Amino acid sequence: MVREDTVSSRVTHAKQDLSAREVAVGLALVAAITFALLVFQEPLVHDSLHNLRHTGGIVCH
Repeated sequence: MVREDTVSSRVTHAKQDLSAREVAVGLALVAAITFALLVFQEPLVHDSLHNLRHTGGIVCH
């Protein structure tokens, strides 16, 4: 038997295997990553992490 691997078959498989909590956690993770990428521009994040490393006593450069 040949099984087609399509998007709809993956969604059907996910509906059978994932609980509502797992779906909610996955969606929350995707939303958090999207928010971080849209709001925190790269130079701002780099500078804050740079300062955090120095505060922790880690030498960067």
